[in-house]
Amino acid sequence: METTPDQFQKQIEKAAVLLEALPYLQSFRGSTFLIKVGGSAMEDPALVRGLLRDVVFLEVAGINPVLVHGGGKAISAAMAESGLQPVWIAGQRVTDDAAMEIVERTLTDTINPELVSSIETYGGRAVGVPGREAFIGERLKAWSDEEKKEVELGRVGQVVDFDLEKIFAAIHDERVPVVSPIAKEKGTGLSLNVNADLAASALAGRLQAAKLVFLSDVRGVMSDPRDTGTLIPSIREDEVETMIKDGVIFGGMIPKLRSSVEALQAGVGKVHMIDGRIRHSLLLEIFTDVGIGTEIVKAEADA
Repeated sequence: METTPDQFQKQIEKAAVLLEALPYLQSFRGSTFLIKVGGSAMEDPALVRGLLRDVVFLEVAGINPVLVHGGGKAISAAMAESGLQPVWIAGQRVTDDAAMEIVERTLTDTINPELVSSIETYGGRAVGVPGREAFIGERLKAWSDEEKKEVELGRVGQVVDFDLEKIFAAIHDERVPVVSPIAKEKGTGLSLNVNADLAASALAGRLQAAKLVFLSDVRGVMSDPRDTGTLIPSIREDEVETMIKDGVIFGGMIPKLRSSVEALQAGVGKVHMIDGRIRHSLLLEIFTDVGIGTEIVKAEADA
């Protein structure tokens, strides 16, 4: 069948896209990317499948992707089915023993193996790593505006150390580690519920990842959250606190941006915040000259 001029032009355009990606592929070959996936993008099976196919592309291209996943909505649904009412303080889910059992079962036994299976469906190689086999944590308190003091959150933790044997073994074996955000409590060995953003940031710093990518359900940081045309494409780490003070960064973006700064200071090359609801957002952000989200860069880096 003869190729029409329009078809021929489209083939040329496809070749141009590959050439645009070439310097990025050369630059990042052998690097580690820490990808955190969460938000409503995880609720759409088609979006999840597309994301994981892009992850397989990274692995085939010689990049070492490491996934940390959330699952807040699935946990809330499972708790509701069990008759448990979620309680939140300062954006953290208060987690008693009964809730922790549901959190661990949902993340480690349901979401994690589903992600591993999907990666393998697209020809990738992956291994599930229960977070308690990678993260060591301590219990976390949070400030309560209502009580005007720090309060206990139950089995909620922060990452203070790591056991990375399984993650390093997976990377060495060219498998994608898929990690759940649960830590083993230092001293007791109990499981702790860890905010997935904070777990991802901590792990990215420990792995000295070239990139930390947050895939969620927002475009990035916008000066007007109602207008995607006000997307801020690049933020220096030394601008974050000022932007928080000025109200540009607020709500759930505050811990995400602060953890991004900590990751950069721990050795991560660059942080990206992108909308996982956009098809191929991961590849568009990393392998094109323009990108589609917000990047957070070191203070000495060029914007």
